[in-house]
Amino acid sequence: MGDKSQPLAQAGQTSQAGGVAGEVGVPHSSVDLHYFKGCKEPRGDTYAKQRGEAKDAGMAGATRIVTPDKVRQLQIALYRKAKASPKYRFWSLYGELLRMEVLERALDGQFQNGGGAGVDGESLAGIKPIRQQWLEQLREELRTKRYRPSAVLRVMIPKSSGGLRPLGIPTVKDRVVQAALCLMLMPIWEADFHSRSYGFRPKRRAHQGIDEIVRAVQGGYVEIIDADLSKYYDTIPHRQLMKMVAKRISDGSVLRLIKSWLRAPVVEEDKDGTRRVIPNVCGTPQGGVISPLLANVYLNPLDHGVNQQCEGEARMVRYADDFVIACRPGRGPAVLERTKRWLKAKELKLNETKTRMVDIRQEGINFLGFNLSWRKSFKGRHYLHVEPNQKSRAALREQLGGLLNHWTHWKPVAEVVTEANQVIRGWSAYFHFRNSTSVMGDMKRHTQNRLRRWLWRKHGCKHNLWTHYTDERLHTQYGLWALPTTASWKAAR
Repeated sequence: MGDKSQPLAQAGQTSQAGGVAGEVGVPHSSVDLHYFKGCKEPRGDTYAKQRGEAKDAGMAGATRIVTPDKVRQLQIALYRKAKASPKYRFWSLYGELLRMEVLERALDGQFQNGGGAGVDGESLAGIKPIRQQWLEQLREELRTKRYRPSAVLRVMIPKSSGGLRPLGIPTVKDRVVQAALCLMLMPIWEADFHSRSYGFRPKRRAHQGIDEIVRAVQGGYVEIIDADLSKYYDTIPHRQLMKMVAKRISDGSVLRLIKSWLRAPVVEEDKDGTRRVIPNVCGTPQGGVISPLLANVYLNPLDHGVNQQCEGEARMVRYADDFVIACRPGRGPAVLERTKRWLKAKELKLNETKTRMVDIRQEGINFLGFNLSWRKSFKGRHYLHVEPNQKSRAALREQLGGLLNHWTHWKPVAEVVTEANQVIRGWSAYFHFRNSTSVMGDMKRHTQNRLRRWLWRKHGCKHNLWTHYTDERLHTQYGLWALPTTASWKAAR
């Protein structure tokens, strides 16, 4: 199974001694590229060449924060081998899954992330006192191949656009094993993923995707395909996904693990406590630790197909299942048609109600919580203006409204302000970016007024609203965190 010409340890030593040459992210097959054959022939990823790929040690260490040295060295060896040999199939990974340091790091990650119990009712709090014993038992189950995934508990969470989104909650044991396997699989596929894919990857974030769109528009790619996949995580076909996984992994035990997670049944619980078991015939449930990685693997050929075959005519920026394709004027319809053909072949489809094609100079778009629109500066120059969109601002107002209302008047002021500050800081950490100064000023005034009125009513409206609860007093005496009102590039100095 696979190419066994060079053991992993030897591959790591070889790459350390001689370095690794060649381009990162070369597709394994031309099957997925022929849908875009109307575009120019591939000449490589120019952006990756200009900006450079992450260094081996930096990438491998970034796959998980505070990764132990032994695990980091394993990740480095995997990444270097995958980078040097784009068609290499890894055939001996299951034994690495049994390493105690790998399982310990995976469990630490679950303690950091938190999360509820699955169908078995076992919680992280219950595991903490018996941590070492629990890990040794899990390792023995994996070693003897007695480990079997449990069903996934499905809960429905509200979507910002209305309706409900299904969220799958695997058991703690399943989450730990998935996280352990991710520690080894992520470095392998990081060598293949395209540089313009930003979702759920180490050292990558949404802001970088926005920056890439700005650069594309400045370079003349002004015809924008604003795309959204319809129920992507729920519709990924297992058979095709496993074929793509098998292009890099030939270890039968690892493939069986992934397949068993994909096929794990779903348990839904009614309000009266009645549980229903539903077979899982397609999709990778949102909430699973390994799901984002598998979702990126399945769409990786699309990233390469658009960015390489259509180089010079279109640039695709993707974050999970949301993506934007910036095209040269007049090229949008053809690229969109080829994209639809590719998605159809992969048994996916676009959300027609959310997918649209616009000229960014005439109409703005919303992407990853930001509004991108073409504007003219005070100096008369046109630029792509980026600021938090209306939905993102409404989300902050709604969260603060849930904390600062008459239902919380009984709570101590310090407790409520602390909770509000957590919300404000979190919102600012993401949205204080590019041209957000004006919006930050508006939202700062909103937070001040919201707290001011809450204090006024809590204290029986005994004082003058504006002269007693001044802005300065809200921040100094009551400790309200002030949203930054300087440009993000100034604040970074």
